[in-house]
Amino acid sequence: MARVLVHITGVVVAAALSAAAVAEELRSYTITGDGIAEPLTGVPGDPARGRALVLERTSTCILCHSGPFDEVRFQGDLAPHLAGAGSRWSRSQLRLRLVDATRFNAQTIMPSYYRVDGLARVGPSWRGKPILSAEQIEDIVAFLATLKD
Repeated sequence: MARVLVHITGVVVAAALSAAAVAEELRSYTITGDGIAEPLTGVPGDPARGRALVLERTSTCILCHSGPFDEVRFQGDLAPHLAGAGSRWSRSQLRLRLVDATRFNAQTIMPSYYRVDGLARVGPSWRGKPILSAEQIEDIVAFLATLKD
């Protein structure tokens, strides 16, 4: 029964995440060099909300990445450790990695969280919808930028 409840809760959270992304049209952005300099929302995100999104399994970050999150069990090991992400990459670079990681590696397993065109193997109910909203992207960028060590 507990597994069913956890699964149902995960589905509800995933639906809420995608509903936020579906509620808006993709905002335009300009790629300059290896990043997107301007926030997708015109304002910086909230690091606390970004941390919550990174640690929420339905956003998928923590499934592949690990980080300085002692309270989280079963962190991923398929992708770079997030400690020091704010030192390794600028906000501009972090933003582009979230929006469309294929710009850096065409074979990446990281989803393009704010892209809807040119994707393969997308289920019919997800076509034309970004995984995360512009606000969620900015919140995650704001949080990752705080990870300096």
